Amino acid sequence: MTEQNTWSTVDTYLGDSLLAADPILDAVLDANAGAGLPAIDVAPNQGKLLYLLAKMKGASNMLEIGTLGGYSTIWLARALPETGRLVTLEFEHKHVVVAEDNLRMAGLAHKTEVLEGPALDSLALLEARGAEPFDFIFIDADKPNNPHYLKWALKLARPGAVIVADNIVRDGEVINPASTDDRVQGIRQFMELLSAEPRIDATAIQTVGSKGYDGFVLGIVTAQVETALPSL
Repeated sequence: MTEQNTWSTVDTYLGDSLLAADPILDAVLDANAGAGLPAIDVAPNQGKLLYLLAKMKGASNMLEIGTLGGYSTIWLARALPETGRLVTLEFEHKHVVVAEDNLRMAGLAHKTEVLEGPALDSLALLEARGAEPFDFIFIDADKPNNPHYLKWALKLARPGAVIVADNIVRDGEVINPASTDDRVQGIRQFMELLSAEPRIDATAIQTVGSKGYDGFVLGIVTAQVETALPSL
């Protein structure tokens, strides 16, 4: 059995052991596949991790950067209290349509808002309309812009907010400073900014599973102070 087969088999075992059958989430993945969306959603056990992190935080106002078809959005929104709110940002119109349909199917449309357009524009819009500071932020969009997303996340977060960023290992390529992949270079800049930023206390974890070899950053915003991040 290859390493990838082992990782996938173990993921299936863990999911069967700890995740209840969920026809709604299964239907979401089917809808995404039927619409031709790329199969880059978080794995079910990763979705459950996001749910648990948001629950542990007691998050009531969440921001997701990168919606795709709304699979991770649903995991996060399920952690909200009845009066909670989640804003999720998506560039592709087709993805927005699928995600909104999925959120309605999951009974979560009243707790969620999908903003369509370039995420950096949507983040500026949130600031302009005086959005309430977020207490949980999930970054899972185009990796070259991750450094910018971190800056915005810190600007829009309240002290104590949890920030999670996915896909930061890239099959180990993150350690290659000569990589010509702009996604890898975006992650490397993101990590450099994290290491220099006093407003967030963070760590990173490598992962293996059905989605391959990757990892995520987990951090807590420690304060809102006027500290400029290094220029990009």
